Amino acid sequence: MSERGMKRQLSGYVVSDKMDKSVTVKVQRVVRHPLYKKYIRRHKKYMAHDENNECQVGDRVLILESRPLSKNKRWRVSRIMEKAV
Repeated sequence: MSERGMKRQLSGYVVSDKMDKSVTVKVQRVVRHPLYKKYIRRHKKYMAHDENNECQVGDRVLILESRPLSKNKRWRVSRIMEKAV
């Protein structure tokens, strides 16, 4: 699917920052229903590594695929695109 060295990138919103050096990011996508052809929103939550604890709830972040960092963490926060108000 992806070439060697090419990391997947996803954009989403931080929904939890209660852990140390970790955040939960909700990524939303739009898919077309196979039978009814209506566009519906789907979401998935990813655990991401936040080394400096910079992210806060509501921040829009870019996450990068990485090696497994713990039982659930396979993503790293690349950058904060938009801070929460």
